[in-house]
Amino acid sequence: MDKLDFVALANQYKTELFENVVPFWMNNSLDTSHGGYFTCLDQSGKVFDTDKFVWLQARQVWLFAMLYNKVEQKQEWLDVALNGARFLEKYGHDKSYNWYFSLTREGKPLVQPYNIFSNTFATMAFGQLSLATDNQHFAKISKLTFDRILERKDNPKGVYNKAFPGTRPLKNFALPMILCNLSLEIEHLLDARLVNETVDNVITEVLDVFYNKDYQLILENVQIDGRFSDTFDGRLLNPGHAIEAMWFIMDLGVRLDRKDLIKKAKNIILQTLEYGWDKKFGGIFYFMDIKGHPPQQLEWDQKLWWVHIETLISLLKGYQLTGDKKCLEWFHKVHDYTWSHFKDTEHGEWFGYLNRQGEILLPLKGGKWKGCFHVPRGLYQCWKTLEKIAENNNYRGR
Repeated sequence: MDKLDFVALANQYKTELFENVVPFWMNNSLDTSHGGYFTCLDQSGKVFDTDKFVWLQARQVWLFAMLYNKVEQKQEWLDVALNGARFLEKYGHDKSYNWYFSLTREGKPLVQPYNIFSNTFATMAFGQLSLATDNQHFAKISKLTFDRILERKDNPKGVYNKAFPGTRPLKNFALPMILCNLSLEIEHLLDARLVNETVDNVITEVLDVFYNKDYQLILENVQIDGRFSDTFDGRLLNPGHAIEAMWFIMDLGVRLDRKDLIKKAKNIILQTLEYGWDKKFGGIFYFMDIKGHPPQQLEWDQKLWWVHIETLISLLKGYQLTGDKKCLEWFHKVHDYTWSHFKDTEHGEWFGYLNRQGEILLPLKGGKWKGCFHVPRGLYQCWKTLEKIAENNNYRGR
């Protein structure tokens, strides 16, 4: 592929971001009466439920603050971010910065703060917003919330953990994965020693503990000492989680100037795709069993938007940083599947849920789990990475 092809691809992702996806959320999601955002949007963008899910609220704050910081200081983007941040600051937590899972439209708590990812995305949101506004109060919220995460990291669900204690203690991959990204997101707010310690710990967890050398794949759950658990939970693979984590690892590899991390992450991406790609219908499976047994998740064979978008990011970064043409070959394959199946050419934004055959399972554009995050963040990341690839090709051609 020559330089001009990468330029055209970069423009495709950029155009989709700013002419389709960002306007969809700006036009349909803002709650101008109570603050915050509606995320339960049907195919055309009409609100079908007004409950507010804290992690999706925080993700949208982060997204618009990030665009303000990294693309252009548009007041309208900052205003969107502040609309959500003020709502979250007032209603989203228990005053000790334990963030609820969901709220009513007006901000009354509905579900307790059992899910630590409400905390992680609140940390990201207020950290990014502190950069946009130079507001020390936002910085304080981010840091105090990060403290709550560190306190809970060994038992993320705390008192809300439904597992019986001591019988089969397992630890889950999701938090170390998020911390790979979060440690860089709020680096400007943290002591350098804490950042370095957190980064070292999560790299070890991801690449030494959850990475299974026998299968060369990332497990979702392992025993506390890192050993394999031959159970439903212990055999569980989530290809999207593993692949998404690898672009976080590659970003850390760049920061630390460690080519070994970048190479290993790239290899895990390719290995996961080989295992997780549906060879009959195309697309990437949602859940799998590492031994090939039937998974317990009934939605195991669905094709989800975020899995494919995160894979596009990882493959482009893998190609940019290593030059491995297998990443580029896979990128074209995943790109073609993603754009032909998830993009809604009629009403804007992207569908989230397909059945195994690639047919639309739910026509919604947002709900309890899908909001203004993976699609726009993925378009942004792919756009910027494609620009770097084009620039590098141009430089090499001189």
